Amino acid sequence: MTDNEKLPIVYVRGFAGDTSGINKAVMDPFYGFNEGSTHVRVGAGNEPNFHQFESPLLRLHLDEGYHILVEGGQEAYLDTHETIPPDSVWVHRFYDVSANTWDGTAEEFRLEDAAADLLRLVDKIRARSGAPRVHLVAHSMGGLICRCLVQKILPDLGRDPGDCVEKLFTYGTPHGGIAFDAGFGLFEKVRDATGINGADIFGPQRMYEYLTPAADLDPRGRPEGWRARDMPERDSTSPLAFPRHRVFCLVGTNPTDYEVAFGLSAAAVGSRSDGLVQIENAYVPGAHRAYLHRSHSGRYGLVNSEEGYQNLRRFLFGDRKVEAELVGYRLPSDRTATWQAETRLSVRGLPVLIHERSTAHWCPVQLSSSEPQATVPLTTTFLCSSLRPADGDGTMRYALHLSILSLRERRGFLSFGDHLEQTADFDDVLVIDVGKGTWAAWNSVIPGAIRDHEPSGAPLADEDPGSGLWVASIPLPASATPILGEQARIRLRVTRWS
Repeated sequence: MTDNEKLPIVYVRGFAGDTSGINKAVMDPFYGFNEGSTHVRVGAGNEPNFHQFESPLLRLHLDEGYHILVEGGQEAYLDTHETIPPDSVWVHRFYDVSANTWDGTAEEFRLEDAAADLLRLVDKIRARSGAPRVHLVAHSMGGLICRCLVQKILPDLGRDPGDCVEKLFTYGTPHGGIAFDAGFGLFEKVRDATGINGADIFGPQRMYEYLTPAADLDPRGRPEGWRARDMPERDSTSPLAFPRHRVFCLVGTNPTDYEVAFGLSAAAVGSRSDGLVQIENAYVPGAHRAYLHRSHSGRYGLVNSEEGYQNLRRFLFGDRKVEAELVGYRLPSDRTATWQAETRLSVRGLPVLIHERSTAHWCPVQLSSSEPQATVPLTTTFLCSSLRPADGDGTMRYALHLSILSLRERRGFLSFGDHLEQTADFDDVLVIDVGKGTWAAWNSVIPGAIRDHEPSGAPLADEDPGSGLWVASIPLPASATPILGEQARIRLRVTRWS
């Protein structure tokens, strides 16, 4: 695929519940992908401002020129047109056969059937468009349908999922299932034993069944230590595994604004969640991910948010991948201290953060003190050359906010004698400018307002020329030396992305 080639996008929605919920879902022509919002958490006094986000569907049409081809029914359109443009958006309407709104006999929903039907839709779209592959964009359970496709349905047919799917982007998908803080495991046992409204698909046994190829299923049942959120690594032993670097997981960290069941869902799942999916269950280890202070759905939901869309657009259409790591750090030799990092990533011109990990949102970066000079990933983002500002010199500006915090324990209990709550031991912002070169400067040494800062001097030099990987290191300010040591630095790694 060339850098500028557009591929079809197929959207797969989340769980609807019982028949009444399914009937409500099928009345929406785009299964919710057309829902926008008018709220964004930005503004003075921490009050939400009005911000009109048009919906991912409309924004893909406006920003990337994607076609929305329905004309009475997208299946009818596909069946009556020999060719379709590859830059088109499609909705996998898998719930239609399980609804009784058209006076037909409703079929019982089965996730494996939805995944098999997704393959039929993908193959038809590829045949009509001539596109080699499609992008899959999924919300919640939709991500599990997509994983069933690439981990079971296609391998069972002896087909390489990488030949059909280019990238998979998930919003708030319970990759590790759905668990509850409340109930001491009783809620999960009742759900999995009764399968009420089909919700057992979020339990470990059913997930093992639909995420495992038939040839690998253990007749004795789910093996000990099997984890639903793990995707197999593509290697000689798993040649049909979907590459994890082509997966992006958007993780929500805001349970407060999830209003389903009058907030009872959020209360049962717990604070370390988006209101339905716990943070640790919302991503695939080894895949790309970003954290947003957004709820599972609703007016502050992940899908209908500017933050979510900006991550989606850059992952699908970006041409550079940028990884930021904290390397060479050495924490003070104090066994009573626990160290954490907070990260926030912002882009000039956007009114939102596109990544945020903080202690207040239960998702800080844990820093290890066991290694003499450790390395820890901070964030991964994707750059789009097409998004360079039209005015000025075309420079793109990013800001990585880094905070280092510590907690102390005495006899197994947190000690607050010298503690200042939410006060960082180190706090600074790395301002990165990308244009004809790359410049980086810490806010603490930038005089005046950041908006007035103009990068000067020689751009950052590539520390690994000729490798196809651009690498540069930025030392931390002197104020960080007593905490992280003299060798601590931010390492930027830039690779081509298509």
